[in-house]
Amino acid sequence: MAGLINNLLILLLVFQNTCLGFRSPLSVFKRYKDSTRSLSSECLGSNRPVISLGLTDFVLDIRMPGVTPKQSDTYLCMSLRLPVDEEAYVVDFRPQASMDTVHHMLLFGCNVPSSTENYWDCDEGTCTDKSNILYAWARNAPPTKLPKGVGFQVGGETGSKYFVLQVHYGDVSAFKDKHKDCSGVTLHLTHQRQPLIAGMYLMMSVDTVIPPGEKVVDADIACHYQKYPMHLFAYRVHTHRLGKVVSGYRVRNGQWTLIGRQSPQLPQAFYPVEHPVDINFGDILAARCVFTGEGRTTETHIGGTASDEMCNFYIMYYMEAKHAVSYMTCTQNINPDMFRNIPQEANIPIPVKSDMIMMTHGHHEETKKTDRISPLKQPKREEEEVLDQDFHIEEAVDWPGVNLKLGQVSGLALDLKNNLVIFHRGDHVWDGNSFDSSFVYQQRGLGPIEQDTILVIDPSNAEVLDSTGKNLFYLPHGLSIDKDGNYWVTDVALHQVFKLGIHDKEPLLILGRSLQPGSDRNHFCQPTDVAVDPVTGNIYVSDGYCNSRIIQFSPNGMFLMQWGEEISIGKAKPGQFRIPHSLTLVPEFGQLCVADRENGRIQCFQLETGEFTREIKHKLFGRELFAVSYIPGGLLFAVNGKSYPGDIEPVQGFVMNFSTGEIIDTFIPVRKSFEMPHDIVASEDKTVYVGDAHARTVWKFTSTEKMEHRSVKKAGIEVQEIKEAETVIEARLKNKPASTAPLKKWEKQHMVKQSSPGISFVLITTLLIIPIVVLLTIAAFIWWRKTRVYRADTEDKLESSSGRILGRLQGKGSGGLNLGNFFASRKGYSRKGFDRLSTEGSDQEKDEDDGTDSEEEYTAPPPPPVSSSS
Repeated sequence: MAGLINNLLILLLVFQNTCLGFRSPLSVFKRYKDSTRSLSSECLGSNRPVISLGLTDFVLDIRMPGVTPKQSDTYLCMSLRLPVDEEAYVVDFRPQASMDTVHHMLLFGCNVPSSTENYWDCDEGTCTDKSNILYAWARNAPPTKLPKGVGFQVGGETGSKYFVLQVHYGDVSAFKDKHKDCSGVTLHLTHQRQPLIAGMYLMMSVDTVIPPGEKVVDADIACHYQKYPMHLFAYRVHTHRLGKVVSGYRVRNGQWTLIGRQSPQLPQAFYPVEHPVDINFGDILAARCVFTGEGRTTETHIGGTASDEMCNFYIMYYMEAKHAVSYMTCTQNINPDMFRNIPQEANIPIPVKSDMIMMTHGHHEETKKTDRISPLKQPKREEEEVLDQDFHIEEAVDWPGVNLKLGQVSGLALDLKNNLVIFHRGDHVWDGNSFDSSFVYQQRGLGPIEQDTILVIDPSNAEVLDSTGKNLFYLPHGLSIDKDGNYWVTDVALHQVFKLGIHDKEPLLILGRSLQPGSDRNHFCQPTDVAVDPVTGNIYVSDGYCNSRIIQFSPNGMFLMQWGEEISIGKAKPGQFRIPHSLTLVPEFGQLCVADRENGRIQCFQLETGEFTREIKHKLFGRELFAVSYIPGGLLFAVNGKSYPGDIEPVQGFVMNFSTGEIIDTFIPVRKSFEMPHDIVASEDKTVYVGDAHARTVWKFTSTEKMEHRSVKKAGIEVQEIKEAETVIEARLKNKPASTAPLKKWEKQHMVKQSSPGISFVLITTLLIIPIVVLLTIAAFIWWRKTRVYRADTEDKLESSSGRILGRLQGKGSGGLNLGNFFASRKGYSRKGFDRLSTEGSDQEKDEDDGTDSEEEYTAPPPPPVSSSS
């Protein structure tokens, strides 16, 4: 009898916990009350961020907390935490703004906002982790309501925990009276699980140049689609003042199907897709922006200020929940020739009445030529500059290259065939005995390295395809490959830079004096890296460990200019270096980016002038940033250095959005561990290689889709119900009557979402009574069985028999309740909801013995001292 009572008590507890799940949202929001932001009394908006709409729905009001921008083109950000921990779905967006004061608004979803302040300058970033665009608004666009059964997923285990609002204040003349602004957006959210998950697909041109006076300029974007089917239901276009028309298409088997076409001078709302379009694996998504350069006297580039332009085509879509991807981007043009067949409508501007055009697009008047933008103040982040990628970098654990027998790996590059090229030191080691206090190499008696120092590796199987560089170098360092396939290398012991032909035994060009350190035009001091401009052929050398400069040479080696200086007292300023360690070219923007190693940052400069353009620095970098690599499309890759005692930042790789500087992803190897990752190189397909000077290893990393952890079970929504929901949605999008049976069934099954409080009370009461009735029935049945079969038995036998009958409720050999086994015996039940999600383990980074520097690069530059060198 005691066993029976114990098991009944357990069942009561389980059902009680289940019923508690139907608590009022007011109790969930109680903890949120004290953290509510206080809005300015001048604001007309609500000061209640959370408003309950019954048992399942609530409203979230996301507003700027009363701000007054001081100058035009100000970008301000604020964050608001989702007030619930459970999964929720955004089903409606209502803008609370006017284009009289706001140029555009952008709403992100993420887990770690860039600041904890009430609001901050978006130059600091929006989020420090992966962020998704949920909503965009501009030019008095109307509200956006999603189709029934569709929602943006937030909260829970996989969804975003924070909303970050970015507001671009273009022309601040409206704030002459110094009033407070509380622009923002109001969200309608529900806990009702949506069978279809919404997402955003952003098509964006990043390299368009509009010549001055040119009448028509086309910017084309095209990408292959390689995911599960998605259904498009809304689109939005965006350019600045030069845009005439933006069009988007699906291309399937050569046939162009219009997604949407609109003038960017009209309200930039999400317009419904007139004829629903589905996108399948293998389709091509294509878009064209038509610009004019008339009225301009200089070239116009892609950017975020008044004088720049943008070409963007947003698509809202929905997918089945189990395959849902929340955000995707396309920034390439995979097949320029295909645009010869684009429908003629894409080239015809849409007439717009003059009273519909906001003269300056919310920006201040175009900057005069005499007013140069300060290089210390970067152009603010425009919504379309976000290149958050839906991929994750992971080690290719089956790649055998990690087992190559190498010396200290100092440089990596990719040749014209995309083969990996490794520059290593063979049996030579940079240690504390390598140089004297004047940076003169002390181990010349060893002679040059007798092994081949340059290896060409097959990227698929790591076989050595070719090798060279024997008896040429003492301490190899940097490596790059120009557009003609020539190798450019640096040697810190020789203090020289070399140009090598692929099959030439002698260097084609040598810069610097052998074994002679110096700081004039003809000498280097431990030069670290070299880059060659593919357009001009100009040579850029980072010099180096004992000089703090970047030097520009002509293609034949003539000195042209230099920039940079050592750090003075205090914080490092732009253009100051403490070991410029690695270079990468950003040809799309005409820039050269430098890994400023000991300052733990990336600095970027104009190629032709050496003018500072931007700094990228994150706490996650730690104290050192060793190497950087850029790929077309706007992605920047980097690796940091070995942690100092007491530091918490791990040694890892980074993927960044070049335009915003934000970190998209981080990565570490599974096999072995990073010790001193010295160089990094990436290919356009997002394959990444990292070479480590201490571990004497090269790792290969590849991009994999971020698989979101979603339960396969649809919480009571069966597959047939999803199909019926799609029928209803497609019928409404087409504006045609569908069969009334699926519609009535769908609405009947979801009446609880729109029911009155009285009906909800009846529903809850019923749900509470049913478990009690079931419990009483189970108890009566068990008592009847025991009395009938074992009436003559002793109390001990009765308890033993009772335990056997409850065996199907208990796990085999266990004393605990196993609901999975119990419900699995019910007809038609799928136990997937009780299955554990599989998890992937990874090796922890091992603690290395730091007691020796026998394999560590070492240098002794003047104060401040450098802890480790490479």
